[in-house]
Amino acid sequence: MTVTTELADVLTAAALRWQEVAFRTGPADRPGAETGIRLAYRSAGLAEPEKIIWVDSPAAGARAIATLGAGRPVRDAVRTGPWERARAEVHTSLGPTAWPLAWSLTGGRLWDPVNALVTRIRRGIAETEESEAVAAALRASTLDAVLGQQDAPWLSLFDALGRPEVAGLVQVARSAGWWWPFERVAIVCERPAELHLDELSRLHRADGPALLFPDGFAVHAWGGMPVPAGFADSMAALTPQRIRAEENAELRRVMLEHFGYDRYLAESGATPLHRDETGVLWRIDLPEDEPVMMVEVVNSTAEPDGTFRKYWLRVPPSTRTAREGVAWTFDLSEAEYHPARET
Repeated sequence: MTVTTELADVLTAAALRWQEVAFRTGPADRPGAETGIRLAYRSAGLAEPEKIIWVDSPAAGARAIATLGAGRPVRDAVRTGPWERARAEVHTSLGPTAWPLAWSLTGGRLWDPVNALVTRIRRGIAETEESEAVAAALRASTLDAVLGQQDAPWLSLFDALGRPEVAGLVQVARSAGWWWPFERVAIVCERPAELHLDELSRLHRADGPALLFPDGFAVHAWGGMPVPAGFADSMAALTPQRIRAEENAELRRVMLEHFGYDRYLAESGATPLHRDETGVLWRIDLPEDEPVMMVEVVNSTAEPDGTFRKYWLRVPPSTRTAREGVAWTFDLSEAEYHPARET
C-alpha cells in the first residue's frame, strides 16, 4: 500500500484534530465518556463496569486506586490487547514503506509534546507527597492509567484509518482525561481546567500554573521546565545578583533568559572578550555551571525608523572569537565562513 495524496490529507487532518483533543480543556463530556467506556469493556469481551467514578484530576485518580476495592485491573484486555491488534493490522495493511510515513503524519508529529505533558503530570503527582514510598506508589499507579485525551498520538493514526478495535477508546479520549479500568469499577478524570503552552507546545506560564485541574492539582512550568509555584512572581524583581545567587542551574538559566542577556550584560558590568567585523563576543560566568557565551550582532538592514536591530546568538562555551561564533550558527568553521553579503 502507498500513501496517496488523498490518504496523506486524511492523516494530516486527523493529526490536527487529535492535537486539539490532546490539549483540550474544560468539563468532560461525561455521558460520551461513559458510553465509550462501556463500549471498550464490551469490545474486550467483558461485562460493563458496575460503577463509573469521576475524579477531578489524575492525582485524585491515582489516590483513589489505593482506597477503592475496585476488583482486578483489566487494562490489558480493555486497552493493550485492542491497541496491539490495531497496530498489527495497520502495519500489515500499510506495509514497511508506507507505515513510517503514515506514522510521521499522525502520531510522530504529536508524540513529543504530548508525551512531555504526560511525563510532567506523572512527575507532578509524585511531587504532591513528601514520603518517597507514597510518591513512588502514586507514580506507579499512573503507569496503569489509560491516558484518554493524551493517547492522541496513536489514536490519531488508528482513527484516521477507521480501526474498529479502538472505537471505545477513541470515544473516551474525545470526551475525558485519564481513566483506570477495573473489573467492577472504572475511575475517570476530568480534563484540565487550564492548560498554557508556548509556541513549541511546551508547558509555559509566567503568572500562574501552566496546568490546572478542577480540584487544584497544578503544574508550574516555564518553557517546559518545572519551576516552583511562586517562581513566576519572583521574575518581576530579578537582578543580576539574584540570578547569580540561584543555586539551581536550570532555574538560573530560565531567569537569565527572562531577564535578557543584553540587560544582564549591561547591568552586571561585563566587558567583551572579543570584537571584530561580525560582532562582539561576550561571556557570562555563572557559579557551578558552564559559562554562557553570546555573540552580539547588528542587522545590517535598517528598520523603518532608521535604527539597526541587535541580535544575541548563543554559541558554545569554547568559542574564542565573534567570527567563530557566528560561523558556528551556520554550521561552519571560522575559516569556512565567508559571507558574500551581510543581511
